Amino acid sequence: MTDNNIPSGAPPTPVLTVPTPPAIKGAGTDNGTDNGSVRGNGGIRARSSRPMLAVLLTGQFMALLDAFIVNVAAPSIGADLDASGAALQLVIAGYTITYAALLITGARIGELLGPRRTFLAGLAVFSGASLACGLAAGAGQLIAFRAVQGAGAAVMIPQVLALIQRAYTGPARTRALGAYTAVMAVGAVVGQIAGGVLVSADLFGAGWRPVFLVNVPIGALLLAAGPRLIPRGRPSGSARGLDLPGLVLLAGALVLVTVPLVLGQEAGRPAWTWWSLAAGGVLLGAFAGYEARRARRGGAPLIAPRVLGAPGMPLSVIRLVLVMAVNAGYMFVLTLHFQNTLHYSALRTGLTFVPTALAYGAVGLWWRRLPPRLHPLLVPGGFVLVSAALVGIGLAFKDGGAGDGVRLFAAYVGIGAGLGFAHSPNLAAALGTVRKEHASDASGLVVTVNQVGLLLGTSLFGTLFLNRLAEAGAGAASRALWGSMLALAGAAAAGGLAGMAGRRA
Repeated sequence: MTDNNIPSGAPPTPVLTVPTPPAIKGAGTDNGTDNGSVRGNGGIRARSSRPMLAVLLTGQFMALLDAFIVNVAAPSIGADLDASGAALQLVIAGYTITYAALLITGARIGELLGPRRTFLAGLAVFSGASLACGLAAGAGQLIAFRAVQGAGAAVMIPQVLALIQRAYTGPARTRALGAYTAVMAVGAVVGQIAGGVLVSADLFGAGWRPVFLVNVPIGALLLAAGPRLIPRGRPSGSARGLDLPGLVLLAGALVLVTVPLVLGQEAGRPAWTWWSLAAGGVLLGAFAGYEARRARRGGAPLIAPRVLGAPGMPLSVIRLVLVMAVNAGYMFVLTLHFQNTLHYSALRTGLTFVPTALAYGAVGLWWRRLPPRLHPLLVPGGFVLVSAALVGIGLAFKDGGAGDGVRLFAAYVGIGAGLGFAHSPNLAAALGTVRKEHASDASGLVVTVNQVGLLLGTSLFGTLFLNRLAEAGAGAASRALWGSMLALAGAAAAGGLAGMAGRRA
């Protein structure tokens, strides 16, 4: 196991005009003010919207950071705990697998118990598991505590979007979703940089342990501030109950699909990975059939049919998968090329992605300021920009280039800006079509879709790159990168077509 292995999960908007609940003063006013006590639908209260959003997004950032910060620490963990390569894979991937499998369950728990209570409970579990990870005495303990960490994140993260949906409306919601996208953009890059800095610093002789322990004081501060700053709201779904058979079917299907996607490449794609994927597909079909029957009989399915059937939601889901898959594939392939072929350090690799992350985050925050007549063009235009920038990067490295120059920097910025335009307006549109009482279902669906996209991107494009890299002959690395960039550009072009379809709709 080397520090080149990037986990494929993370805990992440055409604009449609839809009916929205009355604005929540202070938390959702169009002028962006945040003063005064406020009350919104569902009994939500908030004294100050910006501190509340800061608490929510800091929790989101912690969960996303932990999906990436461990990569750079993997060699140190292996040496200190005498962990095998398979054990290190599970340390990295166990978090992602548990997180992806339990996201929709976490969203439903938030609906039953209330998003504030559930967010704080998930944060407490996540922070406690981080402490346990930092004190782990062996690889087995660390793997188990990482799984608990992922479960805490799965309970916590869906509540972020659910609370944004409930507490904001109109342009204020768009701004909050832009900040959410910005956090997603920088989390992966900051994770790799922070991991390199913390491991290199060897604070108090603790080696790799601070990459986990850093979460503990931050989590404690959020737990102290959260009850005062996060709006109090009534549970919205207690009468619907917990769909336990649906939860078991969906969690089982996601585990069967995610495990081979995360671990299959390192294992050489043995037969069990294909059997696992096939079994996951069967369980997904069983889940869909069961949920349809439950809805017909008047029961409460795990995901409300009105969420899946909301105007434009299927196309939005496709675009979200493509955005996340291209983003994950781009980072994975270039990370391997930078460190294996160009011999960049982990820190330099992370810094190379900073222009992409900053452009991604800036667009997520500011796209709403563009003239409204341009908004329907942002999603397809963003995908086209990403496709062109990926081809540009492939050309820059095609003949063994060293990766310097203004044009390459412009391509990095273009990818970030393009992904921001493809993601943020699409996310806003997808959530804008869903009624407030279904916010938890929608947030669970969106976050799960994001994780599936990340897993697919890392698995599919990573496999393509590594297979071509294994070919004999001079220049294999450059050819592998060129082929991968073309494949990623093709996926982005498909997203552009999906964006145009959404615009016509």
